[in-house]
Amino acid sequence: MLTGNILTTEGWINGTLEYKNGRITALTGERVDPSDNDAPYILPGFIDLHVHGGGGADVMDAGAAIQTITRTHARHGTTSLLATTMTAPRDQLMNVVAGLGDIVRTRAPGGARVLGVHLEGPYINPGKLGAQPDAAVTAVLDEVLKYLAIAPIRVVTLAPEISGHLHIIAEMAARGVRVQLGHSLGTYDDAVAALKHGACGFTHLFNAMSPLHHRNPGLVGAALAHAEFAEIIPDLLHVHPGAIRAALRAIPRLYVVTDSTSATSMPDGEYHLGSQRVTKCLGGVRLADGTLAGSTLTMDQALRNLVSLGLPLADVSNRLSRYAADYLGIEDRGRIVRGAWADCVVLDRELALKATYVEGEAIVKDA
Repeated sequence: MLTGNILTTEGWINGTLEYKNGRITALTGERVDPSDNDAPYILPGFIDLHVHGGGGADVMDAGAAIQTITRTHARHGTTSLLATTMTAPRDQLMNVVAGLGDIVRTRAPGGARVLGVHLEGPYINPGKLGAQPDAAVTAVLDEVLKYLAIAPIRVVTLAPEISGHLHIIAEMAARGVRVQLGHSLGTYDDAVAALKHGACGFTHLFNAMSPLHHRNPGLVGAALAHAEFAEIIPDLLHVHPGAIRAALRAIPRLYVVTDSTSATSMPDGEYHLGSQRVTKCLGGVRLADGTLAGSTLTMDQALRNLVSLGLPLADVSNRLSRYAADYLGIEDRGRIVRGAWADCVVLDRELALKATYVEGEAIVKDA
């Protein structure tokens, strides 16, 4: 049982949330403006669809590393996530994805639920790698289908301008995969064509994609003009607050991701992102040449960052939980409603995370 200001699908109530066997069984209370009392906030657990690592562990290490990652992010309010891969040679990537397929079927105590895999690459433009290793390839349907057969691939990031990729987008979309555009030098027209073929998202909006110019709008322009969903990294380092505001006005269900790395929740120093060596310092993670290489953002800090920009807490909550669930077509996570999983976070009045509940399991932040 949890009591406080509960953000339900119908709005705020001050009352009680009850759960049993991992599911919400009852919600009781009265409609309230939470600014009228001092009770804690109870929000849907955060859903992060772009996680490379945390706690010194990297998704590409697979195995026990995933448990470290899920426990690290659960201590910051993430109740479910997508394990996100890096571009790598085919045999290595196939082995990693196969290992992730086994992990999705279970949840380690104390950690977030892994909902599936986000395949970020290798089907990207070698001219827009960002921090991805130089192992980009053109997608071939037989290979794509092998990935889909060995693990629940929920999201794939690719560059739409590569020859043959529009056909691949259509094939994956027909199989329920959410195809995102990113790590791309594509034009506005390339992006619009991809959306017509079934693409439905944009990977870390503004970063590693062709920018907006008033005579050459690029992928950013296509996202702002046409997207229903897109992910964004609000660490206030990857994207200027003004650009975040522009995206919020243009994209109805812009949702938050961390793009977090093994350096998340770790001290400054040297870490790895897939096969790349990275350095954490001054609040960011970079390659040796200074290129941003993922982040150290956590979802609870993302919430505080967006609130600091003036967004209402209920709106921010949707962008950290409900919209990501909607994007994946999941109806029993990302919202507080009877029958949904008891995935919740408890925040104090200063928005500090006090506890995370994953499928009813209580996780203390500093445990």
